[in-house]
Amino acid sequence: MFRPQKTLKKTRIKLYNTLALPVLLYGSETWTIKARDARRITSAEMKYMRRAGYTWTDYKTNSHIAKELEITPVLGKLLEYKRNWIQHVNRMPCDRLLRIMKHYSPTGRRNRGRPLKRLLDTRDRNGSTSSLTP
Repeated sequence: MFRPQKTLKKTRIKLYNTLALPVLLYGSETWTIKARDARRITSAEMKYMRRAGYTWTDYKTNSHIAKELEITPVLGKLLEYKRNWIQHVNRMPCDRLLRIMKHYSPTGRRNRGRPLKRLLDTRDRNGSTSSLTP
C-alpha cells in the first residue's frame, strides 16, 4: 500500500488516515493503556509514517516527521476516543449495565500482587483524570 515511490506524501497520509488508523484504534475506547502499550502504538504509528518517504538514513526524529506531515499523534486520538466513550456512558440511564459496571467494586479477597488497571485508572499525559471522571 505504501511501497510505490511515485505515490505522493499527501496521498499516503490520506491512505493512512482512512485505512491504517481505524484498524489501529479499533475498540480503543475501552483499552487500559500501560507504558509498554503506548510505546508499541507509537512505534506502529511511526512505522507507517516512515513509509511515507523517510528512511533511517535521513536521521529525522519522530516528532520532526509528525510535525512535517501534520499528523496528530495516535495516543492523543486514543485519549479523545476514551473521553468521548466515558461521556457517552455517563449520559446513559442509571440502570444500564455499562453505567453500573463503571463504578463496580468486587467484594472478597484479591489476588496477590499489583492490582489490575481499570478504565478509570488511566491517566492522560498531564497526569490528571479529571476529563475521564463524571
